[in-house]
Amino acid sequence: MGAHRRKCDWCGSGTPIVRDMEPVHQDYQYWCEECARALIIKGDPIETYRELEGEPIYGRLLEEHCTLKRFYSFVTA
Repeated sequence: MGAHRRKCDWCGSGTPIVRDMEPVHQDYQYWCEECARALIIKGDPIETYRELEGEPIYGRLLEEHCTLKRFYSFVTA
């Protein structure tokens, strides 16, 4: 299944913008913008991720909403 056809693993309706490369649960790897934002605001951001849309949407969400001082890994391959 191509990334453009996949839906968010959490809400089941949004188009994924980010993939969790080290998910706690394998059923929740792909996240839409709204669900990814909710994770960050909740204080549980994805730490090792791959952007799916070619733009740093998730990276911008981290900058805007994350107050935790952690190291995040952007995976390119």
